[in-house]
Amino acid sequence: MHRSTLLRTLRRSGALTAVALAAVVAVAGPAAAHADVEAKGARALDQNVELTFSAASESTTAGITKLEVILPEGIAPAGITYEKGPDGWKLSPTSRGYTVSGEKQAVGEDVEYVVTVRQLPDAKSLVFKTLQSYSDGKVDRWIELEEESGDGHHGHPAPRLDLKAAAPGAKPVSPTPTPSEEPTTAAPTKEATKEPDAEKPSAEPAAAGTDGDDGLSPAVPLGIGAAVLVAVGGGVWWLRGRRGGTA
Repeated sequence: MHRSTLLRTLRRSGALTAVALAAVVAVAGPAAAHADVEAKGARALDQNVELTFSAASESTTAGITKLEVILPEGIAPAGITYEKGPDGWKLSPTSRGYTVSGEKQAVGEDVEYVVTVRQLPDAKSLVFKTLQSYSDGKVDRWIELEEESGDGHHGHPAPRLDLKAAAPGAKPVSPTPTPSEEPTTAAPTKEATKEPDAEKPSAEPAAAGTDGDDGLSPAVPLGIGAAVLVAVGGGVWWLRGRRGGTA
């Protein structure tokens, strides 16, 4: 092969190699992003377990502002305690899990935070679907259950935590209610169920000294008799006085 032809061939081959490498990097770039959860040595039914969550930024123009986690069955929002995370970020329970949010992070900066779970459920693995919001309104949905989507392209797998078998003798603790539960109606108190006094027979004992069905005290007829005697006596006195005057 002529030298000049050989050089052209090598140059062309080098250009093709560079293009191929650029294509690989372009595809591998998004694939490197992920959301993850870790808890070394975690067992089913373990109590007070610290989970470390991490979420990689996929945006080159906006910062992460919020992570919303949908808790798996067996973990209630009230059973989550926030330990640490980005400066100024806070945890807020929701009806299906919780959010960790605050001031936007720097463009391209990943987020990591730690929570404590009151007790892990009796399961082999736990999936924590996560919605990752950016300052420009974009949302990454880390909710897929497989590493790849159905068409073979890289997807957004949800953070998954594999658990070891429960320790011997481990038992579930009493469940913690979730914020979404409707408040129960309190049983009516004894005072609330009492009938009004006007609608029930009096429970007070009858007055002392009552006699007969009319319920009159003996003092009543005595008083009437005394009044009659006074009236009769007055009449007699008046008649005597009149007779004396006539005589």
